[in-house]
Amino acid sequence: MNKKLIFGIILVATIIFLAMNFSHLLTLENAKAQQQVLTSYIQDNFVTAAISYFFVYVAITAFSIPGAAVVTLLGAALFGFWNSLLLVSFASSIGATLAFLSSRFLLRDWVQSKFGSKLQTINRGVEKDGSFYLFSLRLIPVFPFFLINLLMGLTPIKASRFYLVSQIGMLPGTAVYLNAGTQLATIDSLSGIVSPGVLLSFALLGLFPLITKWIMGRLQKTPQIQ
Repeated sequence: MNKKLIFGIILVATIIFLAMNFSHLLTLENAKAQQQVLTSYIQDNFVTAAISYFFVYVAITAFSIPGAAVVTLLGAALFGFWNSLLLVSFASSIGATLAFLSSRFLLRDWVQSKFGSKLQTINRGVEKDGSFYLFSLRLIPVFPFFLINLLMGLTPIKASRFYLVSQIGMLPGTAVYLNAGTQLATIDSLSGIVSPGVLLSFALLGLFPLITKWIMGRLQKTPQIQ
């Protein structure tokens, strides 16, 4: 049997298993209920708890399991803003890169072989300006991050560049959620964390690199006055 097929079956089976058995735990209500118990444990086992949290977050992101937002909030409540920022920032970027690599290994060759002629323009654009596009998408929390991970895996962008841009681009949104998570007990719903004004700010921030790129391109095409 094809190695990619075997890997794909195992991956899908793992995602289904994790989602069916653990997704019900990744709710805001459960996070608030477990906060006090976990806080007591962390006080005596900080390093062990931090390492465990880190790898759990990597797994949740890598397998695209719903609930990352709740785990982010809980992390801030348990470890404080700065500690959780360090943990979540690296864990989310590593997990996203693993999802990216899985998509590339399983699907990229097939997609490019089937639709390569139609994707030539996109491939050239990603090779030239992929970092700008990815950075903009990361800054706009409206786009599901798991979908970005999977789709970017089908493009020619380098894995190292994907990781670095994701690390930087996801940082502002992560900081917003973690800041809210420090007051986990007062949060009633996830929808109230990011207001329309904050979303608009992120959207404008996400468009800034593309606008800058467009302006620079226009300036380069403008004839220079001797």
